[in-house]
Amino acid sequence: MGNTKNKKNSLVRNMLISVAAGFAVGIVCLLIKQMVAGSDAEKIWNIVDALLFQDITATTSLEGIGLFYIIGQLFMHALQMMIVPLVLTSLSLALCSLADPKRLGKIAVRTLITYLCFYVVAATLAAAMAYGVKCLGVFNVTLPGEEVNELVTMEGYNPLVTVVNAVPQNWISAMSSNNTILSVVVIAIVLGLIMTVIPEKTKNLKAVIEDANEIVQYFLNWLINKCAPIGIFCMISRALAVYGVEYILPTVAWIVTTICVSLILVCTIYPIGILLTTGLSPIKFMKKVAKVGVFAAACNSSAATLPLNTSTCIDELGCSEEISSFVLPTGMTINMNGTTAMHMCAITFIGTAAGINVTPATLAMAAFLSICTAVGTPAIPVAGTTMVYVVMMGLGFNTELCLIGYSLVLAMNYLPGMAVITLNVIGDAATNVIVNFKEKALDIDKYNS
Repeated sequence: MGNTKNKKNSLVRNMLISVAAGFAVGIVCLLIKQMVAGSDAEKIWNIVDALLFQDITATTSLEGIGLFYIIGQLFMHALQMMIVPLVLTSLSLALCSLADPKRLGKIAVRTLITYLCFYVVAATLAAAMAYGVKCLGVFNVTLPGEEVNELVTMEGYNPLVTVVNAVPQNWISAMSSNNTILSVVVIAIVLGLIMTVIPEKTKNLKAVIEDANEIVQYFLNWLINKCAPIGIFCMISRALAVYGVEYILPTVAWIVTTICVSLILVCTIYPIGILLTTGLSPIKFMKKVAKVGVFAAACNSSAATLPLNTSTCIDELGCSEEISSFVLPTGMTINMNGTTAMHMCAITFIGTAAGINVTPATLAMAAFLSICTAVGTPAIPVAGTTMVYVVMMGLGFNTELCLIGYSLVLAMNYLPGMAVITLNVIGDAATNVIVNFKEKALDIDKYNS
């Protein structure tokens, strides 16, 4: 546990250093660019630009090296390379383990339904709040006209078309593109359910998928831990040097929005959910689980919070040990309400900053993709922000400007992540109380004590 925590702290430290260095280098380059504009020294800047920042894909001849551009693109391409196998393996295995016949029953069904309801409510409210912030214009970025690439939009499409396209005609072709993530989700669901129904005949397939999942997680761990700080430094430096400081305020707005949305959801959906389903006092619940949320925010780990969450549910909220032993570990695996809420804020920020008109229909599709991917989110560093990329690809947000916004989300996720994980672990406790009450296993006197 200590080694994992040290690695996490080291990653956060490296991320913060890369962000600070990226902003410093980028702003210095921007100032130099503005100072030499129109003078003889502009030739020197042109050489620097060609060596470091040149978009080598936008030229027809060898006009520059574009070192920072190349490093940033290699990092993003490496991330793209694992998106399809990540979704396919993690989601199919998650469904397979959840639907284990030995664990099925009334408790499991109630647990899954409760988690799903909280997912839908959290995604809906987070999307509404993020859209409201977007309408205020704080996510807008004013960029030079010549720098804006062809934009992505979902306007002009019947949303029902996505339902038809979700089931691929050819599963191999569906998995050959990051733009058909919804089809990959369907394939993963089908695989997970089939492996559950005929476990003996598919045990070899499951073993292969488990091995593939280990490979994907190992690669992503290496990519995020070793390469992300360098890639983010290059992307932020280039973004500031080329596009200016327009992204700074929208990024701060995204951080504040994500934190506020997460805290608002913690203080509303779970207390109201307990009141509506059990009639018990939501105030007593919030008082007793407050320390669980604070601990989760401090250590930024659902796994590390599980022992405290379990003891609080059993000793203070009156939940049974038997039911808690199923509900809480299951929630640690699949309950990522905070992740979904963060995805809504991140997609709104990334799309708007890139000049895309993010509509309610866009957010509805993003919510569906986010819920599907959050259920199978693997145990890797900054997993939630890694899965933002999956949602982006599913929506077709693949322009360079979108990637700049994503690099900022990936780099600046630590503070929002503290609020997001609080939403996750308190949701586990709320679901545990609700399921125990419905099963008539809740000690009401202990809950009210």
